[in-house]
This record gives sequence, C-alpha cells and structure tokens, in this order.
Amino acid sequence: MAAALIFAGGTGRRMNTYSKPKQFLELHGKPIIIYTLEHFEYHDEIETITVVCLTDWIAELKGLLRRFGITKVDRILPGGETGHDSIYYGLAAMGETTEDDEIVLIHDGVRPFINEKLISRNIEAVKLYGSAITVEEARESIVRCLDGENVFEVPPRNQMYTAKAPQSFRFGMILKLYERARKEGVQTIDSSHLCSLYHVPMHVVKSTKNNLKITEPADYYIYRALYEAMENQQIFGL
Repeated sequence: MAAALIFAGGTGRRMNTYSKPKQFLELHGKPIIIYTLEHFEYHDEIETITVVCLTDWIAELKGLLRRFGITKVDRILPGGETGHDSIYYGLAAMGETTEDDEIVLIHDGVRPFINEKLISRNIEAVKLYGSAITVEEARESIVRCLDGENVFEVPPRNQMYTAKAPQSFRFGMILKLYERARKEGVQTIDSSHLCSLYHVPMHVVKSTKNNLKITEPADYYIYRALYEAMENQQIFGL
C-alpha cells in the first residue's frame, strides 16, 4: 500500500485570483483540488491522503471532501511559506503513522491531469528502484544561461526532460532528506531538486500527456479546453 501527500498551499498570486486560491477554482461546479484528489481516492493502492492547505481554507476543504465523497484524507495541515516547507510539514506529520519503508507519492494539488496508470507506475518504480520522478520529454530545445544574458549551453534535446509529478519515494528516505535540508537551511523547487542536491539516485517515469500544473490564467483555460475535449471524446467518440 502507499500514501499520498498533496500540497495545496499556494495563494495563486500568478493566477491573479483574489477571491479564491487557484486550487479552489471550479470547473463544472467542482474545484481543481477535488479533481486531483479523486485520482488518489479511487486508486486501490492508495491507503491514505495527507493534504497541506492554506490555513484560511482548511474549513472549506473539509466541506468539499464531505460533499464529493473523498474519504481517504486522514489529515489536513496548514501550509508553509514555500512549497518546500509545505512538503516538509506534511511529511513530518505523516511520520506519526507512516513506516519508513512505505511508499509516498508527493503531488501538486493543481495538477489534475494524472490517471490511475501513472500512479501505479510510480508505485511500481519505487518498489523496484526506490524512487519515481515523473517526467515529460522536452518539446523544445533547452537553453542554459548562467548570467541571465548569454547562452552558456544548449544540451541535446533528446536528453532533456521536464520534471512533473507525482514524485514518489520510500517514506523514511525522503523525510530524512527534508529534515537534513531544514537543518542546513536549504530550500528546493521540488523533491527531485532536493534529491539532486544531495546526490540521491532517481528513476524516471514517463508522464501522461498534458500533465500541466495550473499556475497562471492561461493554464486554467488550457485545462478547461482539454477537459472539455476529453468529455466530448467520451460522448461523441471523437
């Protein structure tokens, strides 16, 4: 069995949404965070879900869980100043009930286009290799620039990937890394970045298509268009 840690503590500053955070924006009457949680709720190998949420929105989230029948969420915690901090708080709380060898999938609350197969592939990769970093092949050339003005390097595109989520690990290993980073004052972009800094081997898992993170207004409209296209495909067999 495995556990999921969903971090949904972002305020949505890049979304320019002042009435509600991006994870609570709705599509067809259902918030994005619920679309994301449903993938873990309905997966047979996911036993529990921990959610890290904005403090002022915890009560709202609890109501949504009841409304949409999400039963595997066993704790909701207030988030930190950064995504890194939120993940640490979530892992630290999970340590009360989670064994070191259990599998944990760390996922963005605003990344709803995953599916059962991707979750299963993450779990299987952790069993075989100890980690699973969901990635997507780079569609365009990646330019490395050290000073913000001049191109330093253009690596071969067939070697370049974009880190996505879930990012999955044995619980004890990833918790110890975040504890070490906290002691040393290290902040990272995500768990793959953390593993890279501490030279921890990582195994890649190819992502599902359109595994976008809803960060800016354009992302929401792309998500809506893709979702509605998928709905039409089911209805009309396109």
